[in-house]
Amino acid sequence: MVLMNFTPERVRSQFNGLHQRYNHQQVSFFDGPGGAQVPISVLDAMSAYLGHFNSNLGGHYFSSQKTTQLLAEARSACQALLNASSSDSIVFGANMTSLTFSLSRAISRNWQADDEVIVTALDHYANVSTWQQAAEDKGVKVHTARVDPQDCSVDIEHLQSLISNKTRLIAITLASNTTGTIVDIAPVVAAAKAVGAQVYVDAVHYAPHHLVDVQSLECDFLVCSAYKFCGPHIGIAYIAPKWLQALQPYKVEPATDLGPGRFETGTQSFEALAGLVATIEYLAQWADTSQSLRQRLEQSFAAYNRYESQLSDYFLNRLQTLKGVTLWGRTIADANMRTPTFALTFAKAEPIEVAKALGEQNICLWSGHFYALGLVRQLALENSGGVLRIGMMHYNTKAEIDRLFDALMPFCGEA
Repeated sequence: MVLMNFTPERVRSQFNGLHQRYNHQQVSFFDGPGGAQVPISVLDAMSAYLGHFNSNLGGHYFSSQKTTQLLAEARSACQALLNASSSDSIVFGANMTSLTFSLSRAISRNWQADDEVIVTALDHYANVSTWQQAAEDKGVKVHTARVDPQDCSVDIEHLQSLISNKTRLIAITLASNTTGTIVDIAPVVAAAKAVGAQVYVDAVHYAPHHLVDVQSLECDFLVCSAYKFCGPHIGIAYIAPKWLQALQPYKVEPATDLGPGRFETGTQSFEALAGLVATIEYLAQWADTSQSLRQRLEQSFAAYNRYESQLSDYFLNRLQTLKGVTLWGRTIADANMRTPTFALTFAKAEPIEVAKALGEQNICLWSGHFYALGLVRQLALENSGGVLRIGMMHYNTKAEIDRLFDALMPFCGEA
């Protein structure tokens, strides 16, 4: 039995990037929603695979057999991460966007001109444009559910009003990549099931902060990206068992037509799969090693949730000391209601001006729309540069938040 208590110091010791200095200044990463930092164990796993076993599938020799085993291990690890009932439901691709474009074509093959789909104004456009274009190809109508401007969540009542017997698919996010708001999709899934519609869930921003449970969600499809939770650049899709063989993917004729491989076009990034397995082990490390991988992930994510709630609470309290700053999204720190991602605008400056000034101090964050065009348009922020996004991970600290607020002071006033 090995149980190591979670502490920020123990976390940060595993990341080379968090200890570097650039232009003789320390570095603080608040850009987790755009891509998290990567621990040493993940880098080592990728290097070890490429250095010793680089091969393709199906060969009768050691490195090819190692690669085949690695693919199975990656599916099994992601089965635990998402709580899928079978590893066969796990599909890999270049990234969430590429996977969604590919899957949208298979899902929409049998759509008819009288059908309808629903997207939301909160979503990253990887979960919007894909369905708009698939619908256009089939002559299908697209409805867009509004954002509730009070908390920057999906207006669930409005979305439910759009559902009818014509609805074939609802695309919705679990958490906003811009405001950090977590969306309760349970009523949406229930309403979709009542009319026989499919639900396609974007968990890209949710998965770094909360443990996904596809069986509890009862969704038909779910996608996420490993590079958002300290892994390599690779996309992961869950396909519910009922759709695994029922869908007709676009594929080359000789490729397998059985199981998840029928959705995986071309050669996969096996080094990324090696990194992905190591990433999930990294995420599960704060638990008794005698437990199953899923149990270790549950215990470890509970620690992340507690710590990230503390970071959010500290950030929100510091924010109250400033004037001339608007927070878009929920003003509560509860990890069940929001991630530690915050969208700000300033009375004295545009977001890009603030982002550039902080970037010169190695305070790394983003400004803009973050591909959530529907959100910034509904909030009337597109023409003013969107928002400044501050996104924290479980490797950030209160000391870094203090440094951030010191850098923000020239653009604000004291409350």
